[in-house]
Order: sequence, then structure tokens, then C-alpha cells
Amino acid sequence: MTTLLVIAKEPLPGRVKTRLTPPYSPAQAARLAAAALADTLHAVLRCPAERRVLVLEGRPGDWLPPGIEVVPQSEGGLDERLAAAFEGCAGPAVLVGMDTPQLTSDLLAPALGPGAWRDHDAWLGPAVDGGFWALGMARPDPALVRGVPMSTPATGAAQRERLTSTGLSVGDLPMLRDVDTAHDAQLVAAAAPSSGFAAVLAELAAAGPASRGAGRRPAGGGRGELVSLAGVDVRPAHVAEMR
Repeated sequence: MTTLLVIAKEPLPGRVKTRLTPPYSPAQAARLAAAALADTLHAVLRCPAERRVLVLEGRPGDWLPPGIEVVPQSEGGLDERLAAAFEGCAGPAVLVGMDTPQLTSDLLAPALGPGAWRDHDAWLGPAVDGGFWALGMARPDPALVRGVPMSTPATGAAQRERLTSTGLSVGDLPMLRDVDTAHDAQLVAAAAPSSGFAAVLAELAAAGPASRGAGRRPAGGGRGELVSLAGVDVRPAHVAEMR
């Protein structure tokens, strides 16, 4: 069976979801990130997989459910960290990020079912912003990720080109929106109204703007948060906390 990887960053204020600030405070943005990560991990637990692995920058928190193996992220740019995550897999592997709390087992089913690798060598889940939220390989090869330009509107296309240029057949997962901005958050919550992410967003909305404080981003808070596979705070908008 397949190894299912989640690449993420510990949801600390000022370190994740920085593009939600404003209108949300860094602490509120971190709450939304934690909820999105928890939703993702619970979806992963409902998927058929040989291993379920969180590739984490930082320390686990109470958002981590039982049944998830945790390994540290490597150093380097996002492409290097994604490559290293795949390098640790002996067989087929699918990687997702923490920016898509609307994730369900049905959305990943084509890449995880018994016939997932019969007609395809790889799977790609495109994101609305041009990045990608999922990447799978029957025979994980770090070289197929390393050097792909991240954090651009063409990241998804570049990753697809890298895969197909070596002769691999690439299957498509559904396109998803990852949460980068407050507008994204509203649309994703509407798409997954029963998610923990939607519940936290509704709680913040009910509290009103006054509870958000100045909503200013702390100095040095980073450029942005993938791999539609990604709490990886490395890009302006283009790889689902994993771009």
C-alpha cells in the first residue's frame, strides 16, 4: 500500500497563515492553521495507507491525533524538503499539505485505491492559485521534485512538466482551493461546513472585528505560508502550505 505524507509547520502565531493578517491577528491565524492541520490529519486517518506520516517543522501539539507517525522536516527550500520527504519512502507515496481542510478520503481515492498505479506513474492535485495540493509517485524520486520552482503561479505546471518530461503518466486529482487569504478561508469553510476549520472561522466571525486587535503582522513574520502540500511559510501564495 501507499505511504501518505502530510508536510506541515507547527501552527505558531506569526509563523503560519501570515497572509490572513490582517484581518485576523497572528494568534487567530495560528488557530485557523491548527484547525486546518487537524482536519487534514483526520482525513488522512480515514484514507487507506500503509503509513501515515506527518513531516513536521516544529513540535507536535494537541492537534495531532493518534495513529500519525511524526518525522522532522529537512533543511533547505521547499523543493528540498519535499524531495527529502519522498526520499524516506520505499514504495508508492502521496504527499499533501495543510492548506486544504476540505480534504476528504474521496478526493484522494484515485491515488490510493487498489488500481491507483495501474495506469499512472504519478498523481498531481492542482490548486486554484496555480500551485498543487497533492503529489504522488509510484516510485518516489527526489530528483523529480528538487529544483522545481516553488512559490509561483506556474508551480503546478512546472511540477507536471518535470514528471511528464521523464515519460511518466500523470493522473489528475480534483482541483482544490488552498487557504492563503481571508477570502480563501471563507470559500473553503463554505465548501466544508462541518470541518473544524469552518467552526473556528465561524467563532472568530461571531466574536467580531474588535476581538482581532490591530491585526498587524509581526516584524519578520515571513513572506507567506504545499505543496497545497504545506504550514510551510515560504511563498506568497502558490503551494498549499506546501508550495
